Amino acid sequence: MSSTLERHAVAVGGTLVGEGPAVVIGGRVSLRAYRGESDAYEVLGERATLVEPYSAADLPAIAERADAVVVGSSWTRDIPLVRAAAGLGLPVVVERRPAAPLEEWLELADYCAREGDGQVLLCEGGRLDLGLMRAARAASGRPVLADVSRNAALSAAAVAAGADGLVVDSGAPAAGGAVGGAAGGAAKLGTYAGAKAAEPSKSGALEFVGPGSPAEPRQETSPASAMRAAEEAVTVVGALVRHEAPATLPECREAIDRVDAALATLLERRAALAGIVQRIKPVGGFAGRDLARERALVARMALRAPSLGEARLAPIMNAVIEAGLHLAEERSAE
Repeated sequence: MSSTLERHAVAVGGTLVGEGPAVVIGGRVSLRAYRGESDAYEVLGERATLVEPYSAADLPAIAERADAVVVGSSWTRDIPLVRAAAGLGLPVVVERRPAAPLEEWLELADYCAREGDGQVLLCEGGRLDLGLMRAARAASGRPVLADVSRNAALSAAAVAAGADGLVVDSGAPAAGGAVGGAAGGAAKLGTYAGAKAAEPSKSGALEFVGPGSPAEPRQETSPASAMRAAEEAVTVVGALVRHEAPATLPECREAIDRVDAALATLLERRAALAGIVQRIKPVGGFAGRDLARERALVARMALRAPSLGEARLAPIMNAVIEAGLHLAEERSAE
């Protein structure tokens, strides 16, 4: 097992993975989908992000046009190909073989680091074991990716479990167990700063759903829908769970945008719950306010936000509560 416990960050296509915000990597190109019957240069186009070779013959094209090479889960025991891929001088994404234990996964990552330049990321795909992914991140110090191509509804859970990035299939044909690709063009990679909004639910709230939820989408979601789910997860959930230390004004503003997106999502959810309360209470509206409960709420919030304290939180929460009451009254009058 890796003894390297320091936190690492790996640059993939100009984006740092493993520090700061989580990222979305759109498009994993698997040349195995073409079984060696297509020219790798033509498949990759001008540039690609994560590329898995079919054979050693694909490696020159990958070295020239990819941002990172993928050691695929189906051939992690093909040591000659693993060694050759790791030696390209590119960042190496090491997928976990199905049912492989943590020790085997980390040992393979260490092997790739020794054969290459040390820039290695771990990737969990298929039926995601998020607990194992979290353990791999803690034990190795390496960045971890979660391939959510097969079930984008797990995007939020993956970020909450510590994923440094989400991989989303761009919808190219796949075969032989490969996870899709981005044939014919460069894939999208980058942090999502909340500049774009995911599509809202019918109630207007941005929602996440997970396995077992009545709203859980089919696993065969479109690439565009999967991308939106992944982007929203790294924005909203990432703002809550990722530690960031921005060093520049643009980075600070992007971090603030993510926090604001999370705030808006939570405020919308709070307003929806407050509306339910108003329908249940014997006396609703402003006449039914419980000021003692509101003071207790502010006191509890101050424990989580000591730098703001009760004096600053009280007017903020009063405005939030009054906005929710006004909204409830407007809806009841419709």
